[in-house]
Amino acid sequence: MRRLALALCLTAAAAPAFADFPEAVRDHILPGYAGFAAATAALDAEAQADCSPQGLRPAFQAAWDAWMAVAHLRLGPVEDHGRVLAIAFWPDPKGLGTKAQMALLTGDPAALTPEHFPEQSVAARGLTGLERLLYPAEPLPADPCALIRATTADLARMAGEIDAAWQGGYADVLLTAGEPGNTTFLSRPEVRQALFTQLAAGLEFVEDSRLGRPLGTFDKPRPERAEARASGRSLRNVTLGLQAMKGLVQALTPDAPQTVAAFDHAIALAEAMDDPAFAGVAEPQSRLKVEILAEAVDEIRVVILSELAPELDVGIGFNAADGD
Repeated sequence: MRRLALALCLTAAAAPAFADFPEAVRDHILPGYAGFAAATAALDAEAQADCSPQGLRPAFQAAWDAWMAVAHLRLGPVEDHGRVLAIAFWPDPKGLGTKAQMALLTGDPAALTPEHFPEQSVAARGLTGLERLLYPAEPLPADPCALIRATTADLARMAGEIDAAWQGGYADVLLTAGEPGNTTFLSRPEVRQALFTQLAAGLEFVEDSRLGRPLGTFDKPRPERAEARASGRSLRNVTLGLQAMKGLVQALTPDAPQTVAAFDHAIALAEAMDDPAFAGVAEPQSRLKVEILAEAVDEIRVVILSELAPELDVGIGFNAADGD
């Protein structure tokens, strides 16, 4: 699987005509975080009324769907206080989340109060923590109701704080780039650079982690490493993530037809697959489909460098996975 150095630097060329980042903020970022806040609030309201795992699963799935609309955006308020890890701690190769949750299930109930639950391990919280409670692989050692409610309340709190922070000021930090007093973004191209970095890193995560981890090697496939395997949404996360990143591209510019076509190709491949948790990676025919999808995602990474980066007036400068 190819690994490209995806990154950015400012160029001296005049910026081309495109929708630009104010549209990305207005049409992609703000609605995405508002949707996540609404979905987690609805999930928490259901949990406080009835914490039955079976009954909560639809609201849980809707909340994770909403997270996928913004999961590729790792800048600003979502990074504060470790929120992004507390919302979705994955990969977790050492099983830290399970160990921490078992301790919470059988430990001091005071740890589950709104005052103390945010102090608990990020590995035990968020969507990945809630998945283990709603789709347990084996019987839990204690009634999970209190922990379920603590987790949904914590999720709703974080989502609400992120939404409020974007609405209440961080959006203006991007929109006023280059203006006096803005010490975060000293120019408008820096915002495009940051958003392109999010896109590049998001694609890398899909290829290397969401697809690469369950693929493993031909001799040693690892379907048990798939994201959200217990809730059967490993493939869905890939599909929704690609759709969301395509939306970011379209909000930034209408003039990247090759990039959009590359996204459409990968999304069509994902939508045609019938392997929700990538269980088929151990079978040659099913594995081939996942490998082809991974190659299609890699092709998007190639195209965004050749077409989208010049369109946005950014270029190769440093590894996108290193952050902005």
